[in-house]
Amino acid sequence: MPAPTPAAPAPDAPRLRSRPSARTQTLWRALLRATLLPLVASVLLVAVTGGLLRAGVHWPVLPGPTLAGTAASWHAALMVSGFLGTVIGIERAVALKQRWAFAAPLASLGAALLMLAGRHDLAVWLALAAALVFIGVNVVLVRRQPAPHTRGLLFGALAWGIGNALLALGFGSALSTPWWFAFLVLTIVAERLEMTRLMRQQPLAQPLLQALVGWLLVGAALPALQPELGAALYGLALAGLGAWGCTYDIARRTVRAQGLSRYMALCLLGGYGWLAVAGLAWAATPLWPAARDTALHALGLGFVISMVMAHAPVILPAVARIKLLFGPWFYFPLGLLQAGLLLRCAGGLLQQPDLRATGAALNALTLAAFALTVIGSAIAWQWQGRPRADRHATPRTPPP
Repeated sequence: MPAPTPAAPAPDAPRLRSRPSARTQTLWRALLRATLLPLVASVLLVAVTGGLLRAGVHWPVLPGPTLAGTAASWHAALMVSGFLGTVIGIERAVALKQRWAFAAPLASLGAALLMLAGRHDLAVWLALAAALVFIGVNVVLVRRQPAPHTRGLLFGALAWGIGNALLALGFGSALSTPWWFAFLVLTIVAERLEMTRLMRQQPLAQPLLQALVGWLLVGAALPALQPELGAALYGLALAGLGAWGCTYDIARRTVRAQGLSRYMALCLLGGYGWLAVAGLAWAATPLWPAARDTALHALGLGFVISMVMAHAPVILPAVARIKLLFGPWFYFPLGLLQAGLLLRCAGGLLQQPDLRATGAALNALTLAAFALTVIGSAIAWQWQGRPRADRHATPRTPPP
């Protein structure tokens, strides 16, 4: 009996798309890393150099006065949108697992490069486009998983979009800065909620956090109408969020642990402490202008960079597929950060330019030391070998 002939597919039957092979995907990822990492690192280098120039440290790294002037004038935009916005955008795109989501970090990186090329008129609009795509990414994530932490991430994305819109419309960075910092603060707080969402929360934790976030957003909007009231409300909200983190974050318990958990807890608690300092300094700025430098850098360095140091050993293995061998050497850049910040804040408050410049230089060395620590830890994990390193490598899931 002859074998039955398979039925022909219907004319309108959909055809399955051929997926790229695993080797092709690996090559694309390697190409993306080889292209993105040097560009992102270059933006960070220029942004840090601009910050040093603003602090009075003359570090002749940038070729030509035009690039140096751009780095100093657009220091905040390069750090927030060009560097941190790109890094956070990559992390969120990896979480979404949709190719279109990578348009946000690529656009923010492109905006930073345009800014460095002197095309500020195009850069601000491309940065706004990056924020709009990023908002769309977070909307999809909220629809997939409606939860307090995803909604917090969405509010952070909206804050970034408002800050970039104000800059693109010509209102200047003074009105954009509170929104940019709100983007970073809300993103970090939401990520802490995500990492501890399975832990038992106290009844007042969520209502208090929601109130503080509301005050922060209102405080970010008020400087256009009532600068002094806006500064006070914004600063008190920051200080309240710092106190909230010290009270309700799981780091209060894990600080008594050992190894990576203790390191992360020290970074987190130190970051919350600097957030409270930044909030008090921000609220005092209208009456004490010298506190502005302390407010900006206690927030941008003390809080944000401390949180980056805390989460890098967990985020890098998940996002960049890089395993790190944790060791006591991670504490060196953390201690250097605290020393530099203390000198910088003291120099700003006491109006001592030399002390402020020394602190700024130590903060720049902190970033370099942390980058070298991460690179060295990745190489050390490879040298140790996979079977032995599996006992010491940073975990793919956050510690309890």
